[in-house]
Amino acid sequence: MSAQIPLVDYLVLGDAPHLVAHECTACGARFFDRRNACANCSKTDFRSVDIPTEGVLRTFTIVTFAAPGIAVPYVAGVVECGGTSVRANIVNCDPTPEAVSLGMKVKLVTVPVGTDEAGTEAVGFGFEPA
Repeated sequence: MSAQIPLVDYLVLGDAPHLVAHECTACGARFFDRRNACANCSKTDFRSVDIPTEGVLRTFTIVTFAAPGIAVPYVAGVVECGGTSVRANIVNCDPTPEAVSLGMKVKLVTVPVGTDEAGTEAVGFGFEPA
């Protein structure tokens, strides 16, 4: 098997792929990107927390126009995973209003996004119907 690297820093690959957020130790706000201070309370102490791999689709849109080279249509959504909002594409699902619905239960999946000349595969994530 070739080497794999996550497309984003907060995706952990391996036997049980999952997301990891930075949680403010003062107020509990969670962020996926690096922070010098909490956007909610301005404190500066964070801890890493694993995000549940199953969630509920809270909002979505079916994208029909995108930059050249991006296949359309696709579903972009916000998934609530145990109180943490995650923006991600909904994959392995027809991008139609009949197949996607608010409140739909979904689970995290990894998706290959490309391979370099050395054979290293970049891996992203999305959510699919549970």
